[in-house]
Amino acid sequence: MASVAMRRGVVRPLVSEVGLLAVLFAFYKWGRTLFEHGPGEAMANAAWLWHFERSWLPNEVDFQQWALGWDHTALLANVYYVGVHFPGTALLLVWLYVRHRSSYGRVRNELVALTAAGLLVHMLFPLAPPRLAQIGAIDTMLTVGPSAYPAGAAEGIANQYAAMPSLHIGWAILVAVAVVRVSRSRWRWVIAMHAPITVFVVVVTANHYWTDGIVAAALLAGAMALVSLVERVRQGGVHAADAHQFRGTGRSRGGLADREPRAARPVPAVGDGHGDRLHDRPGDREGVPGADAPARDDLVLA
Repeated sequence: MASVAMRRGVVRPLVSEVGLLAVLFAFYKWGRTLFEHGPGEAMANAAWLWHFERSWLPNEVDFQQWALGWDHTALLANVYYVGVHFPGTALLLVWLYVRHRSSYGRVRNELVALTAAGLLVHMLFPLAPPRLAQIGAIDTMLTVGPSAYPAGAAEGIANQYAAMPSLHIGWAILVAVAVVRVSRSRWRWVIAMHAPITVFVVVVTANHYWTDGIVAAALLAGAMALVSLVERVRQGGVHAADAHQFRGTGRSRGGLADREPRAARPVPAVGDGHGDRLHDRPGDREGVPGADAPARDDLVLA
């Protein structure tokens, strides 16, 4: 019976977490199609963003043409874009749950907060990606493949007119930060390269602008700050509840303030049986275990 209860205690939280993440991924998949603005607004926003970037950011089309000058760049970038985003994030969560359970909840909550914020921006600011914005970018998924968008613009795994922000970049930065924050292995820096590689990939495939990644990083910073604030408030509430409980019971918490100062403790008077031992000769103390060792109070005071 004990083993059955133990298995239930392990399986139930795991099933709950898997269900929560399944709901999160489903919400990510269909949430961006809840509010359809049509391609007109998305194209207008793309034109505005393109002109806004030109005064302070590199040209995405020029960067793509430079990167595609290398052999197999388009194919490798497409494979990375399609095959690493979801599996890489899922592997991070599994690794944390199995090996670093104490850090799992924090990262999961950061992921949920980031995704919710990203979906809100998708709805408020529909944006056509560079490959659909008619700015001269090459749609590498269409010309080379494989493609993450085999169907229409609003079908499949995501809405193609929801480029702002780039949750590919946001999730990749979260993976990198979580691994560096939790792991002490030298390999953590290799895993952290997932973030800059993802930035390279989303621009080379013409799926995102630089600004999409910048906004995603800002949303992630806000999500992390929010989760940290909630944890501090929750811990403060727990500490306040503990203090109230001790006050209600009238029991001492065992702190230093509740202890009697050592200097105020009475010293045994000479002749009461204790003082004689203080003046015994060393030879009289032979055979008494620990007689030559200092008392515990001496160790503390030292």
